[in-house]
Amino acid sequence: MMGGAERRQAILDSLSEAGTGSALSGRELAGRFGVSRQVVVQDIALMREAGTPIVATSRGYVLERRRESDRPRRTVKVRHSIDQIGDELCAIVDRGGRVLDVTVNHRAYGFVSAPLDIANRRDVRRFVDDISSGVSSPLMTLTSGYHFHLIEANTEDELDEIEAALDELGFLAKVLPYEATKAADGS
Repeated sequence: MMGGAERRQAILDSLSEAGTGSALSGRELAGRFGVSRQVVVQDIALMREAGTPIVATSRGYVLERRRESDRPRRTVKVRHSIDQIGDELCAIVDRGGRVLDVTVNHRAYGFVSAPLDIANRRDVRRFVDDISSGVSSPLMTLTSGYHFHLIEANTEDELDEIEAALDELGFLAKVLPYEATKAADGS
């Protein structure tokens, strides 16, 4: 039987082999190592506490992408219905963007964020299916549909194209003065 330290190294190896940005679910990791999903959750917590850059996403655990200095990022504020989530995300990924996270500005809780790491239509489909299952609601439901996305692309031109597409769809929302700096730095 594998010990805790050995299992945590094996989990890290599995996440590394999956590749940066590729998710492995807690259930999948538990099956690989013959433990419960709760044991995997505890192992991930210990690893994160020790500084391992693991992020929990809607698809499972991923090794955090290290920011590449040459990949520009932009925060956009959008508003749409739940039924339009797929349209919004496809508008981004179809133009070369990667949706790194979602943030809402809640009047009582302040800025609340969750990692997404959505890079292609398959990721969009998984996310929309998860939301459609009814088990969880998207953060945007807390703020009448308003939310922010941190988007990464290869060039500023791609980010401009993404922003124009979101505007054309009627999704782009005006950033209010008090939101501008907080949304930009994620605080």
